Formats: sequence, structure tokens, C-alpha cells
Amino acid sequence: MTQENPLQKYYRQPSIYITLPSAGRYYSADVYQPTATGEIPVLPMTAKDELAFKTPDAMISGQATVDVIKSCVPNILDPWQLVNYDLDLVLLAIRIASYGENMDITAVVPLVNESVTHSVNLPAMLDTVKNIKINDVAKTTSGFEVTFKPLTYREMTRSQTLAFEQQKTYAAVSASQLSDEEKNQRFAETFKKLTDLNFQMLHEGITQIKSPDGAVVTDRAQIMDFLANTDAKTVVEIQDELAKVRNQATFKPLKLKSSEEQIKKGAPVSFDVPVTFDNSNFFG
Repeated sequence: MTQENPLQKYYRQPSIYITLPSAGRYYSADVYQPTATGEIPVLPMTAKDELAFKTPDAMISGQATVDVIKSCVPNILDPWQLVNYDLDLVLLAIRIASYGENMDITAVVPLVNESVTHSVNLPAMLDTVKNIKINDVAKTTSGFEVTFKPLTYREMTRSQTLAFEQQKTYAAVSASQLSDEEKNQRFAETFKKLTDLNFQMLHEGITQIKSPDGAVVTDRAQIMDFLANTDAKTVVEIQDELAKVRNQATFKPLKLKSSEEQIKKGAPVSFDVPVTFDNSNFFG
């Protein structure tokens, strides 16, 4: 018989409880385990979790983030399937559970290029998306009603990795000794791959299109055919609506004020600073 560890009572305990903006509506039982109240517990990171965020390969692949979410939010069984509406909130909750309610951020004041440090109250940020209602349907001015689906963390990681690889290729070609003609050819190939990636992400984000005359299309091939052959204005409208839908649960930028001295130097009275969830510094 295994003897109970006398140190067990000192194991980490939940530090915060959160409600997912999606309310779990996109998850099957093997992805998410709901609770009776809708709130799920978040534990602080372990030493092993913190080390995971210092492993470059695991960071790039997204595996570090997946492992830490599994460790700290046990009700999320498959973090790869976590949708974009929920991801930032979950990471923010882990940050609060691990390091406390306040976080210092450093920003550069526009026009004067001076660094300032500001303390952010993280629970107040959580409250901004606490009661948000997710809407996945949007209508374009041309009369198309489009139903979208959120991006999963796996899809986000894949697209970011592919985009990063194309950026590296572009930089390598720029610094190479190739002729101008060869460089232009390589650049054209890179831009085509990025365009194809963006088009693929748009296609994957649509589950249904209802036309102005009432026809409902859910077939994947037919949706792709429509996107490839309709006018550019319609596609741009759909892209804009998709962006709005996916930004529903994002945290708004912080509005910081410049000092009187900085204003005298030409700085604006106030300026926005986006709160990034870059694991290399967000969990540092």
C-alpha cells in the first residue's frame, strides 16, 4: 500500500475561479469538463511549468502553453482545442494565480520615445470580458449572412508558425546574394504562400453562408468556390466581419496618460498600449 505523502496538504490550491467567455459551447466532453456553477478553478504554476516557458522549441510549437494550461486549469482537458475567445482569459487567470493581481508593463510614449512603467490591475481586466455574449453571425452590407466559427489554439499556432516561416524566408532572400530577378521570383512565391494562408484561414472560419435570396450553403467546397469567385468587395466585407467576431472577447488596450513634462515635449495627452500575451515576458 502506498503511504500518503505528509506534504500533500502543502500542494497548490486553486487561487482564482473563472467563467469562460464561450461558456464551453464549442467543446465536447473530451475537451472541457464544465462545473455546476460554470466557474472553473485555476491553480498557480509549478516550477516545472515556469521552466516550460523557458524552452524555445516548446514555445514556438505551442506545446509549452498547452502543458501549462493542462497543469493549471484541469477542467480544460485538451488545450489545443481552446478557442480564441477563451485563450487570453485563461492565460491571464494563470498569470494572476501564479504572480498576483498586479503586473507592471513598460511602454514607450509616442513622439518623445521615453519609457514609462505602469501597474495594471489584472482582475479588473478579467471583469471587462466577464459577461460578454458571443455572437458568431454577421451580415454584410451586400446582404450575405455569414456564420463563423472561432479559431482553436492549434489553428492559431499553425497559422502563426507558417507566417513566421514565410517572414524568415523573406528576410533570408533579402540578405542573399541572389540576382534581383531571382529575388523578385522568391518574393512573389512568399507573398503567394501568405495570400493562400490568409485565404485558407478565412475559408476555415466560415461554417455557413446565407445568400441575399435565402439560399443556405454549408458545403465546404461550395463555400470555397464562392470565396474564390465572388467580387473582392464581398470578400473584404466578410473578412472584416470575421475579424470583429473573433475580437469579441479580446482585452482592450490600456489608455495611459503622458506627464506634463512629456506633453511639453510634444507627447500626446494620452495613448493606447495593447496588452500582449507573449509568454516570454507575460509570465516572466
